[in-house]
Amino acid sequence: MHDAGRQALERARHHAAQARDEAAKQACLEMLRLDPTSFAALSELGALAAATGHRSAARTAYAQAVRHHPGKPIAHVGLADLLLEDGDIDTARVHYQAALDVDPDFPEAHQGLARILTNLGDPAADTHWQKGFAGHAIVMPRYRGSGAGVPLLLLVSARGGNMPTRQWIDDTVFAVTAVYADFHDPARPLPPHALVVNAIGDADLCGLALERAEVLLAGRTAPVINPPACIRATGRAANAGRLGSVPGVVTPVVTSMSRSATRTANGLCFPLLLRAPGFHTGQHFVPVATRDELAQAADAMPGDTLLAIEYLDARGHDRLARKYRVMLIDGVCYPLHLAISADWKVHYFTAAMANNAAHRREEQRFLDDMAGVLGERVMAALAEVAVQLGLDYAGVDFALAPNGSLLLFEANATMVILPPDPDPMWDYRRPAIAAARQAAGRMLMQRVRQDATTRRADGHDTFPAAR
Repeated sequence: MHDAGRQALERARHHAAQARDEAAKQACLEMLRLDPTSFAALSELGALAAATGHRSAARTAYAQAVRHHPGKPIAHVGLADLLLEDGDIDTARVHYQAALDVDPDFPEAHQGLARILTNLGDPAADTHWQKGFAGHAIVMPRYRGSGAGVPLLLLVSARGGNMPTRQWIDDTVFAVTAVYADFHDPARPLPPHALVVNAIGDADLCGLALERAEVLLAGRTAPVINPPACIRATGRAANAGRLGSVPGVVTPVVTSMSRSATRTANGLCFPLLLRAPGFHTGQHFVPVATRDELAQAADAMPGDTLLAIEYLDARGHDRLARKYRVMLIDGVCYPLHLAISADWKVHYFTAAMANNAAHRREEQRFLDDMAGVLGERVMAALAEVAVQLGLDYAGVDFALAPNGSLLLFEANATMVILPPDPDPMWDYRRPAIAAARQAAGRMLMQRVRQDATTRRADGHDTFPAAR
């Protein structure tokens, strides 16, 4: 790399470290003008684009890095991570394996393959879990602030099911250390921290990680966002049981059963929905119309434990299904989105909201006047659901019944606050999404300040050290 390229690289890294993302991007582009195949520029640009939510740009950068530098395992892994998140499992697997062909001990490639093989029910996943995380249970993401950041301990699960935090843990304020609880040696001290965010959010998938997290946090005094014990109670079957008693809430009957039990299906009513626990965004989640279809549907699912879920009709008078999402942050309800679809399986990214101005206007009414759209009965129900969950950060997906009740689909900590596409079409969504993100960030700082005040009053140091 010649002098101009090195200087541009130094500027890119300096700007990125100071959270000057646009300046870092321009420095990377300057490097690429000097050398369109520069691995340093392509990898820096890919990492920057991924961190700032520009996924398409990140994929392009990493794809170019792989094309010109197939011997760099980190390029394959960067691309594979994005492909996996986008659901392109087969291509992601190819790139994780390509990274291991170059470096058989590359931990991030083992981590990615472990997740893929687990989803496929392949027992070879166990080897990759060990190679990917044993000895690599502590990760320190880049801190991009000036001065000393607030030390934050982020507990995560290696197997996924984590609460998405990228959008509301500010890396210019918090110096984050992530610990994979399911692989961390409890005999080893935890890093110093002023605050703990337990990002392990899926009770159905992360039982071991939650159990280990409780052990790691036992006896510690730093404030904890979403204590593991509270998360453990939010499995789909458990939620259906306890939240169904909340006035104004209708929950489906959820039956946990082994694959072999689906052969007899005693006590089940059809149609129903069959789901493999621990998966999201509609993966391994199918309708089953009759008893005769159940065994075949079960055979296509990963794992031995399955959930048979009563079908709740979420269609309105126009026969379209609606799914509302409300975030529960520090005890306050924040509207996030309304997805409207002709399909029973409603997700915002598949609901084609961009193609229907009337649907966007309906969503805007919800975002601008949540209480007016939902009504007092549902608002009271949401408030009580928040109390029952006992979480600092969670989300609720639901529909409205004809009688004004809340039809509950899901309530847990795994729901993400994603920024809308930059297209002006989505400007009406930005204030609501910003309000939820700001509330989550504000909650973190309030916890730190409250704890610091208490510790000073007790004559202790502001930031507790690791034991």
